Amino acid sequence: MKKNIAIIMGGYSSEYQISLKSGSVVYKYTDKEKFNLFSIHIFKEKWVYVNDNNEEFPVNKHDFSIEINHQKITFDCVFNAIHGSPGEDGLMQSYFELLNIPQTSCDAYQSALTFNKRDLLSVLKPYGIKSAPSYYLNLGDLIDEVAIVTKVGLPCFVKANKAGSSFGIMKVYKIEELQAAIANAYKEDDEIIIEGFLDGTEVSVGVLKYHGETKVFPITEIVSENDFFDYEAKYAGKSQEITPARITEKQMQTVSDIAKKAYDVLKMKGFSRSEFIFIGDEPFMLEMNTTPGLTEESILPQQAKAAGISLPELFENAITEALKAN
Repeated sequence: MKKNIAIIMGGYSSEYQISLKSGSVVYKYTDKEKFNLFSIHIFKEKWVYVNDNNEEFPVNKHDFSIEINHQKITFDCVFNAIHGSPGEDGLMQSYFELLNIPQTSCDAYQSALTFNKRDLLSVLKPYGIKSAPSYYLNLGDLIDEVAIVTKVGLPCFVKANKAGSSFGIMKVYKIEELQAAIANAYKEDDEIIIEGFLDGTEVSVGVLKYHGETKVFPITEIVSENDFFDYEAKYAGKSQEITPARITEKQMQTVSDIAKKAYDVLKMKGFSRSEFIFIGDEPFMLEMNTTPGLTEESILPQQAKAAGISLPELFENAITEALKAN
């Protein structure tokens, strides 16, 4: 019997369009000879199954089932392709755990932790994983520009704490620009992280469970044409993503070991993509994404290709690992 696989995509955040692209790529490349695939669109206003004719069928949230021609369909596994909330912050993970439906991303705690940049970096710090100097703000806090600049220096990055795809992020060169950057970040989140600028080579490291083992993919170097790796650089072709990265053997080994250590320390499952900046031979961690982009152009699929793993293999492995873990 072929297993029924729900591919969830969309979501509640600014990243929903990218997620719909990722989900459609998963649907396109996953082997339909082996699995029955269902594209499930998750939005605040509706959860629906969308068939190949763009017809919509509502999802019963009580048991995550659908009904087609008076026939109820339940799912053996969920392929999570939602970037941002509720797919990358622990909400969907908790829901599927309560329903005892396996899903391809990490568990609820790990998802919530990694989605919160401040908490993630704090948890990894005792394990020797370094990050940039940082200053935290919550909505309503007094904004002391002098204290911020004293702590992190200039230039600095003002970021929404719980947002992806470079939404709510600005690079600040002058103290007078802080207020506008903070206001911009608050549009995405009620928590902010302000980080010192690290002037070095930026790399992205994919780590996942592959055939039961923690596997580190070939590393990607990110060279932005813009001032930093912003939304336009990520999605409008304003960057070079070079795999494998043009870094030394020592740097490659160091950052691979640290990315693997972070994955294992956190008891991760499924896909992850961690971003680092090298200062000399020392990698400083920026963040970890647990439902990274899965379009043909996205970094993780590029890395899989460099490792000799096709998209059908990559996606089938994710489903197999999830079913096995359950």
